[in-house]
Amino acid sequence: MSGVYSLLAFGACAIVVMIFILCFAEVSSRFDKTGGPYTYAYTALGKFPGFLTGWLLLLSRIFNYATLINLLVIYLSFFTPVFNEPWIRIGCILLLTTFFTVVNHIGVTDSTRVNNIFTIAKLLPLATFIILGLFNIRPGSLEATTQFEFSSFSTSVLLLVFAFGGFESVLINTGEVHNPRKNLPFALITGFLFITIFYCLIQLVSIGTLPGLATSQKPLADAAHLFMGGWGGILIATGAVISITGTLNAIVLGGSRLPYAFSTENQFPQVFSFIHPKRLTPTWSLLFFIVITTGVSIAWTFISALTIGSIIRVMVYMMVCFSLIRLRKIRSAEKQYFKVRFGYALAIAGIGLAGWLLVSAKGKELRDIGISILIGIIIYGCFELFKAKKLKKNKQ
Repeated sequence: MSGVYSLLAFGACAIVVMIFILCFAEVSSRFDKTGGPYTYAYTALGKFPGFLTGWLLLLSRIFNYATLINLLVIYLSFFTPVFNEPWIRIGCILLLTTFFTVVNHIGVTDSTRVNNIFTIAKLLPLATFIILGLFNIRPGSLEATTQFEFSSFSTSVLLLVFAFGGFESVLINTGEVHNPRKNLPFALITGFLFITIFYCLIQLVSIGTLPGLATSQKPLADAAHLFMGGWGGILIATGAVISITGTLNAIVLGGSRLPYAFSTENQFPQVFSFIHPKRLTPTWSLLFFIVITTGVSIAWTFISALTIGSIIRVMVYMMVCFSLIRLRKIRSAEKQYFKVRFGYALAIAGIGLAGWLLVSAKGKELRDIGISILIGIIIYGCFELFKAKKLKKNKQ
């Protein structure tokens, strides 16, 4: 979806995700341990729903990583077409993933420092793009050139969840965050407001300066090349590479803690609870996540991974909305948390909006997700059976 309708899709997605974030803000303020949505659902809804939420969250991290690392290679092709070669793409995936593995094995402090550096480095090119682009918007570019289609609009909003989401990855390593009950709600809300304004301005400039926006694989770089010249395209492509690199590192940081969180709740083998004595990082949990993520990144393309990752992310958000409702009932006496006004109404609205987005998904993607969920259920069943047999053996 392009033109003025894309701005409508951005606005609609911002409203939907804001409802999810308000639910996350309340639920996250009740916890101070690693696991994020997995821990929330496990506590609020029970063992199996908790595992299912954690499994979806793990799948989300994997497919989001696959989406972004493939997008990174696409942006690198702006500098030289050699990155369009399949073997170069695979080499980039392996090399970059190895780098992120080393950074995250060193420790959360160093990984966070790397994320901060990348965040600062990406803001300058994007701010330049917005400021100069606003003065180069073509007259009439915001006029609707196609007929509005609700199904296409719904699909666009679903895919945009990928752009607006990702905040849940910060919550996974809550146990390594200072004073999470106080800091996380504030960070979630203020960060989202800033990102929403930034994204909407970027989209406004893109549709106002790039006629072929809908068909461009590198829209920001192509738009900057048009109104800023060759140096502008290079600047934005460089900024995109920096931005994606920082996000990939954050995904590894959060995703690698999920198998560890599973094992602490006795839903994964205890080997994943191992913490490196010097680095204080979950070594085997990190390696498990990296191996699977690398395989998916090589096997899936950018758009296929993007679609699946967005659908799974919406499913995770829905589970957190259910968790808010349940936590208000089973922890009604608790006072020291961030309580959102109209929390029940927001949670119900979030569940309904998630259902709307999931209905807009295509059958092929839902089939792939169904298979992935089935694999998780099988793993859950096998491990529960193993624990039962081990318990029985110990009693004899």
